[in-house]
Amino acid sequence: MPSIVQETLFGHGSVHSLDGEEHRHRKAAFVDAAYDDAQVARLVPLLEREWQNELDDWISGGRRSAYVAAVGAFGRSIMRWAGLPGTPDAQTRWARRLAQIVDGFGAPYSPAFPLAMVNRWWSDQHAKNLIDATRSGRLAPAADTALAIWASHRDARGELLPSRVAGVELQNTMRPMIAVARFVAFAAKALHDHPVWRDQIAEEASERGTWAEGQIATMFAQEIRRTAPFVPMLPAWAIQDVDLDGRTLPRGGRVVLDIFGTNLDDRSWTNPAAFDPDRFRGVDDYETLTAFIPHGGGDVRTGHRCPGEKLAIAGLAIAIAALSDPRLSIENSGLTVNRRRLPTMPRSGGRIRAVDSRSRCPFH
Repeated sequence: MPSIVQETLFGHGSVHSLDGEEHRHRKAAFVDAAYDDAQVARLVPLLEREWQNELDDWISGGRRSAYVAAVGAFGRSIMRWAGLPGTPDAQTRWARRLAQIVDGFGAPYSPAFPLAMVNRWWSDQHAKNLIDATRSGRLAPAADTALAIWASHRDARGELLPSRVAGVELQNTMRPMIAVARFVAFAAKALHDHPVWRDQIAEEASERGTWAEGQIATMFAQEIRRTAPFVPMLPAWAIQDVDLDGRTLPRGGRVVLDIFGTNLDDRSWTNPAAFDPDRFRGVDDYETLTAFIPHGGGDVRTGHRCPGEKLAIAGLAIAIAALSDPRLSIENSGLTVNRRRLPTMPRSGGRIRAVDSRSRCPFH
């Protein structure tokens, strides 16, 4: 990764700076912490509870955007899932810091970038303190939580990671879930623009009695991930000479994976510019779709696929189901997207308010 990304978004010494066996060994810990279905199952009830709180707040008159609500809901959920202590207010404050790092890392010539550096420093110190407290016994998280996994993780030589690096990787286990809040902003726009799908998702959730694991909500979430230009590309260096389509990229050359272009390529997708969640109907194993790479591609253990992808899908689908509640209205203003900014989302984050019951049709 370029240094401005390494030192802000991913953190110094993270898995993203490693190659070969050292990288695979470190990444295996991420797979243990986040990819297993049991880890997803632990997170789902936490997500549902937090989104219920957000729904209740909107119905009571709250006016926060879908993005702001998602930062808080995802942040509190993932921190409890990770075994972290702290009050909901404290967890929300840290979630906002982590979200701002995501917002500012790609804008080195704006005030958002130095603020991201400040939040990176604060977060690194806070996460290091959590690792140190766990190693000393002052904290005792459950063995299957991210905090316990990173506090006890040893490198390929059998040595404990420096507590600062372990804290960086603890953040890299949590922050991607908070970053999904940007997908939620895109989902709010899509729900506004495609009310037929919103009605179907609301009906599905009502019939099932839960926001989790709904087929239609998940299809909608997958189409959001395919069409939202949140992470448009990923950079790397070639570690050996590469021959591809008649061209040779020498070792040390820059590689850019065009995520957005691949997800919208007409050689792989039918009518790719159309927003159509139905294209994911009946797709039980999305990892077999080689042109569907919003969280990277390949095998999660040996390729570039993000181990947190399952968590992201589960969280996004629950958020979409919550936003489809007929008691909520998604405002029309502020839904434009500046595609020249990295990362991007609808300008307002998707403004949400409660529907005025006095304006409802008496037959609905």
